[in-house]
Amino acid sequence: MIELNVYQDNRQTSEFYKKWYARASYKETIDLNGLAKLLKVHNTNWSEGALVGILKDMVKEVREQTLNGNCVKIDDLAIFKASVESQPVNSLYDSTNDIVIKAVIGPKTARDPKTGLMKPTGNAVKNIKLLAQATGEYTRAELNKDAVLGWSDLAQSQIDAAKQPEPEP
Repeated sequence: MIELNVYQDNRQTSEFYKKWYARASYKETIDLNGLAKLLKVHNTNWSEGALVGILKDMVKEVREQTLNGNCVKIDDLAIFKASVESQPVNSLYDSTNDIVIKAVIGPKTARDPKTGLMKPTGNAVKNIKLLAQATGEYTRAELNKDAVLGWSDLAQSQIDAAKQPEPEP
């Protein structure tokens, strides 16, 4: 079951001020060793150590391939790919500062070592992100069909408290 917590938007400038939202509550993070133990329990013939080695090699290869610009599809799980979070650059070439747009990760400005002033860098990329897109049996429609949802204990206590009548002044 996916347990849900509730939270309220308390940003006074938000058009959704004081509205309530549900958010998934994660119980634990299962690492490669934990995943290997779970796989071993599910009747595999390999040892936990062999499974950990296989999983580590898989992770290394997925990372390497995504950083090489490839997408990696793991059937019925996800397609993994690297994506860029770009930042606006005014032009492809800034003749005033003799700066060409750069395929580089970094800030839009940097301190010039000669003058100490902040100058544009031409860096086109702010960050690299890893994306995972559900595939096969793990599609959004399948997740919606198979998921079981429920409130966390904390959320349920907040809901129960909200149902109590307001004390009279």
